[in-house]
Amino acid sequence: MKALCYHGKHDIRYDTVPDPVIEDPRDAIIKVSSCAICGSDLHLYDGFMPGMKSGDILGHEFMGEVVEVGSGNRRLKVGERVVIPFTIICGECEQCRRGNYSVCERSNRNKDVADKVFGHTTAGLFGYTHLTGGYAGGQAEYVRVPYADASAVKVPDGLTDEQVLFLGDIFPTGWQAAAQCEIEPTDTVAVWGAGPVGQFAVRAAVMIGARQVACIDNVPERLAMAEAGGAITIDFDHESVVERLQELTRGKGPEKCIDAVGLESHATRSIDSVYDRIKQAMMLETDRPHVLREMIYVCRPAGVLSIPGVYGGLLDKIPFGAAMNKGLTFRMGQTHVNRWTDDLLRRIQEGEIDPSFVITHTMGLEAGPEMYRTFRDKHDSCIKVVLKP
Repeated sequence: MKALCYHGKHDIRYDTVPDPVIEDPRDAIIKVSSCAICGSDLHLYDGFMPGMKSGDILGHEFMGEVVEVGSGNRRLKVGERVVIPFTIICGECEQCRRGNYSVCERSNRNKDVADKVFGHTTAGLFGYTHLTGGYAGGQAEYVRVPYADASAVKVPDGLTDEQVLFLGDIFPTGWQAAAQCEIEPTDTVAVWGAGPVGQFAVRAAVMIGARQVACIDNVPERLAMAEAGGAITIDFDHESVVERLQELTRGKGPEKCIDAVGLESHATRSIDSVYDRIKQAMMLETDRPHVLREMIYVCRPAGVLSIPGVYGGLLDKIPFGAAMNKGLTFRMGQTHVNRWTDDLLRRIQEGEIDPSFVITHTMGLEAGPEMYRTFRDKHDSCIKVVLKP
């Protein structure tokens, strides 16, 4: 089959690779009908995530048709359309029973490595690093799905790929980012980053009932999309984020702050951003946490910082004293996708939201290497890329 494979920093290739096969009775083989490039994939593309190997198949946002099931998989049938969450879950361990799916205790087949690096393992992830299992991803013609009977989301008749594809990652990720803020009707919610996750976080905060939602970015098309979703927009290239948020909250700061950016913050005018880039170039720091610092500074005392943005390693100059003294609550982590999919699928079916609004580019899988470059450089106002094998 054909797949997009990692061969090093900024080196993604459209390769011929072996077809996947059933390896466990609970497996299923999916013929991919749609997949997407995620902002998290760019962290791999830029070489910031440890544990990648040449030849790894990328992609953790995909869906398709069941073409084969293992002998122990009683839930799925050949021919069914399914969305596959990016978190691989067993559905049976203590964390899965509690709904903490992104920290499934069984699905990371490199658990011993993750235990050493993180202290305890997290769930296996599709198309990501070998710290999370080294599983082949969904930017391919076919995918083996472990524990498919526990995680696959069946697609009802009448819904297109474009409407449901993002149930596998960015829609529940944006939703969880807002939900874990415990938004009150009087709250101002500030969202850093108007990429796909930020767009869904904006809409989730509006749907949950925030008094006002602000979105911070510097790409005009992304800001326009956030504004269409109900946000007040702040272009950090043209105005002070801190001053504008103070103005919107009468000097008190937003109660809830969401970091939908993560480790590759692109702020350029601040001293700390210059500092981060120098330390990163000298391999003295792995992540650029400008957004995290700014959130800690601007958040209202006793507020909540929600962090769906991915961080990969060590952060420098975090004002933890300010966070402690202001009594801030941090909520973060990979998404517990299956915790949210039933409710979000219902909202799609009832017409409350059509997630396809984020799609700006659709093309064949063979265009993947070029689209990684386009997405990374934000050419053509690229917000979300969907690939069709």
